[in-house]
Amino acid sequence: MENTNTGFGIQPTQLGDRFVQKDGTFNIRKEGISYWRRTSLYSSMLQLSWLQFLGFIFVIYFVVCMMFTLLYWWIDLKQFTGLVSTTPMSSIWELFFFSTQTFTTVGYGRINPVGTLANSIASIQAMSGWLFFALVTGLLYGRFTRPSAFLAFSHNALISPYQGGLALMFRLVPYKSHHHLTDAKIVVNLARVESLDTKTEYKFYQLNLERSQIDFLSMNWTVVHPIDENSPLFNTSTEAMRAADTELYVQVSGFDPIFSNTVMQRTSYTSAEVIWNAKFLPMYRESEDGSTTIVKVDKLNQYELL
Repeated sequence: MENTNTGFGIQPTQLGDRFVQKDGTFNIRKEGISYWRRTSLYSSMLQLSWLQFLGFIFVIYFVVCMMFTLLYWWIDLKQFTGLVSTTPMSSIWELFFFSTQTFTTVGYGRINPVGTLANSIASIQAMSGWLFFALVTGLLYGRFTRPSAFLAFSHNALISPYQGGLALMFRLVPYKSHHHLTDAKIVVNLARVESLDTKTEYKFYQLNLERSQIDFLSMNWTVVHPIDENSPLFNTSTEAMRAADTELYVQVSGFDPIFSNTVMQRTSYTSAEVIWNAKFLPMYRESEDGSTTIVKVDKLNQYELL
């Protein structure tokens, strides 16, 4: 079934090599507007990995404290009491630790500002400190409470024998322990370049699936598109798919009972990521005592050629 509501353009010469990246982000870069207008710091901070996020927070913390340290050094050491260092470098270190104590409002009390200028700068730093940690607290809350589908997709899609014919298959699995989705739905679209009269343009098709909805997504799900006479992949080949710049883009949504919210995740497969004449290997089994089903997430991408 042709899909005319994708939101993507149709001119091959104006589009990149794929519409959707493997991680589900759109392969789009926006220009013609200032960086600060097109950037959302809050959204960017939520999308960073935990290592990047914590590293960014540490760098900001260190840079701000060092800036105030240099201000304290510049205004004159006589505006402080409690300094015991005898060399310039050790004085800078003392002022740096005083800066961190002021920024975090710890205030041990050994070093004290006594001059008006030093007290003014310390007051500004204290205010910037609680503003900084209020923002960090909000970001941490947003990261911990942001709903996520926690789905892993197979690296490749396969063209496999199916009911006397062929079918396109890929699979996915919720990879967190005790995590599942209810009322899970999937939509798979195919994009490819087609010649129309004297011009070429992208055409989009929503693929018919063996099953597009399941009640409970707790185990792995092998998504199957039968390649019959109604399929845009009927009578195609690897060479034809690559020549047409074929791409499959996938969107899965479902209700997460933990977050009590609907979550969604995307991915895509280019023609180079479609393996012909192969089948997936089983990825779940019964436990030794027969009481539990064990899903081997590490076997999600395993297949064999036929």
